Amino acid sequence: MTRTLIVTGLVLVALGLLLHFGPSVPLLGRLPGDIRIERPGLRIYVPLTSSVLLSLALSALLWLVSRLR
Repeated sequence: MTRTLIVTGLVLVALGLLLHFGPSVPLLGRLPGDIRIERPGLRIYVPLTSSVLLSLALSALLWLVSRLR
């Protein structure tokens, strides 16, 4: 239980840092496949590719943590 809480805390800290420094990461949110529609009075943004890339990175991190147990 203790390891799980520590790992969860570290993942949340990493996610918080990613969200804080996310706009300064050059490619995050501007990858090919991210849908952005901007018109007067309308702004739609769907980060498909960024979401898939983030999901793969988190899955690899959690797989690595599970292998180290």
